[in-house]
Amino acid sequence: MDYSHDVIFLRRRVKELEEKVEQLRLSRRVLMNLIEKLEKDKNSFQNRLEKENKKLLHTNYRYARWLLCKNRQIVELESKLEDRQTGNSAN
Repeated sequence: MDYSHDVIFLRRRVKELEEKVEQLRLSRRVLMNLIEKLEKDKNSFQNRLEKENKKLLHTNYRYARWLLCKNRQIVELESKLEDRQTGNSAN
C-alpha cells in the first residue's frame, strides 16, 4: 500500500488547521483589545457623568437656597404690606 498520498493529505490538513488556529488567535487578540477599549471608554463616560451629576446637584442646591431666600423676602414683604394695610384701616 502507498501511504504517501495519505501523508501528503494529512500534512496539508495539519497546515490548514494550524493557519486557522493562528487566525483565531489573532481574532481573539483583536476582540480582547476592542473589549478593553470599550471598557475604558465606558469608564471614562461614567466618570464624566458622575462629575456632571455632582455639578448639577451642587447647582440645584444653590438654586434651592436662593429660592428659599427669595421666598422669605416675599413673605416678609407681604407681612409688612399687610401690617401697613391693617394700620391704615385702623386710622
